[in-house]
Amino acid sequence: MQVKIVDYGLSKASRQYYITYKVTGLNTDDQKMLQAEVEGNVELKGGQTIITNYYGQNHYPFGSQAAHHRLKDFIANEEIEMTVYLASILEDEFLQDKDQLKK
Repeated sequence: MQVKIVDYGLSKASRQYYITYKVTGLNTDDQKMLQAEVEGNVELKGGQTIITNYYGQNHYPFGSQAAHHRLKDFIANEEIEMTVYLASILEDEFLQDKDQLKK
């Protein structure tokens, strides 16, 4: 699984800050699992999972002065955090399925 930030900023329509992630390298079952479990707007497009999360100004990861000076570091950190979050969802589902098989 690979996670890449493809867009971020302030939405003119909703007036909320957002980050859009592109997730690749997942099979169809995993994509559907994430679509059902992940918070935010999740779309499946041509074998890719597109996730958009919205934030208030105080919670936007790229809103601080430090983020403006070290944006590449902040983007990399967000991609890692999203990867861990998604992997934990998929792992939880795998473990639940495995428990069901034992019964």
